[in-house]
Amino acid sequence: MSNTVKKKTRKTTAKAKAKPVMSVVPDVAVTATTGKTNAELVARREAAVARGVASAAPVFADRAENAELWDVEGNRYVDFAGGIAVLNTGHRHPKVIAAAKAQEDLYTHTSFQVVPYEPYVALAEKLNALAPGDHPKKSLLVTTGAEAVENAVKIARAATGRPGVIAFTGGYHGRTLLTLGMTGKVSPYKKDVGPFPSDIFRAPFPSQRDGITVQDALTGLQNLFLTDAQPERIACIIIEPVLGEGGYTPVPFEMMQALRDICDQHGILLIADEIQAGFGRTGTWFAVEHSGVVPDLITVAKSMAGGYPIAGVIGRADVMDAVIPGGLGGTYGGNPVACAAALAAIEAIEEEGLLARSTALGETFRARFAEIGARVAPFRMWDIRGLGAMLAIEFVTDFDTATPDAELTKSVVAHALKRGLILLSCGMHGNALRIMVPLTASDAIIEEGITIFEAALAAAIAEQSA
Repeated sequence: MSNTVKKKTRKTTAKAKAKPVMSVVPDVAVTATTGKTNAELVARREAAVARGVASAAPVFADRAENAELWDVEGNRYVDFAGGIAVLNTGHRHPKVIAAAKAQEDLYTHTSFQVVPYEPYVALAEKLNALAPGDHPKKSLLVTTGAEAVENAVKIARAATGRPGVIAFTGGYHGRTLLTLGMTGKVSPYKKDVGPFPSDIFRAPFPSQRDGITVQDALTGLQNLFLTDAQPERIACIIIEPVLGEGGYTPVPFEMMQALRDICDQHGILLIADEIQAGFGRTGTWFAVEHSGVVPDLITVAKSMAGGYPIAGVIGRADVMDAVIPGGLGGTYGGNPVACAAALAAIEAIEEEGLLARSTALGETFRARFAEIGARVAPFRMWDIRGLGAMLAIEFVTDFDTATPDAELTKSVVAHALKRGLILLSCGMHGNALRIMVPLTASDAIIEEGITIFEAALAAAIAEQSA
């Protein structure tokens, strides 16, 4: 899976003290459009918004279109972040916007639990048809990814009569207390907010960096069964088919297949958390499809509705029906405007061939990043990994030690923003850049973004070497 660029030489460098990302000031040309400045809005934000809500960029959005965004000062950016993988169909896709506006002319809210409506049912039908497996399926619609994960656990517990949940190192499942208990990364998500719910257990994730093979990970899971997690008390195993915040590392297919066998052996339900990896990001509707495994439950959100807030759980009909009437739902769950947007976004993915587009973009990015890494940053780009257009680049101080270089990664993000490219980092050590550009982005925009990335990387390397 590793796409390493060259072999070693550079030794570990002393890491500079991290600077707050809000100190970055873009130096792209300014054409004022609102009369407001980013600096003014940053000051208002800091006075009014809770400190715990972090923002990656110190610029405020004014408008956006497909894979481009303009801030309040008129600065233009190529968007490779996509609202954290929410915009596979781009900012303001015409089909999505038209469907949402048409729904708004009818009604915006009744609460499906009070007066139901067809868009909810139609979206559930579509999700059931798209999800892998030929068994009968049903769906639940909610509002956020964390809410989807919590409901998946509730459903699994009701269906099995068991309390236990097994998650994996590096997995990210949300920021509520239950989902934080499953999330396998402390800072910043879990810091200072415990204790977390009981009956949640952690298994090792296969890691080339840490020398953990698939067999090592499976042995660790079996040891967990022996020491802490009695399999007869485990309701579900939840895993991201591609780690999201954990570094965009795909689950090896043999690992996913082994988990399916283990779940079948012990009567455990397998949950694929597809919130970040789903809806075409990897070249298939769901990333788990690459492995050939059919999970019992799938959690979805993010790019399902092209920018509108909606999430859901898709699963085996008999499992989904384990919860009694009234046991699932939420006041805003499956909002009709978001349902209409989701149906339109799915239709756009189908009609515009965005699954194939994702695969093609992934090939382009891999080739270009490998070439740029070898030429601009030899011995520093340790890995290029992912599935389809869900890719990450991992930076290290040198190939001898493969020491994660979070400072270089931060610097690349900052220099890219100055030049008009929005990037986000990820990974357990904060040393990976992830690509979440809309699949609808033109070849010209993709090339522009890659060119800016190259310049930002060169500037970051020069700055670190000075």
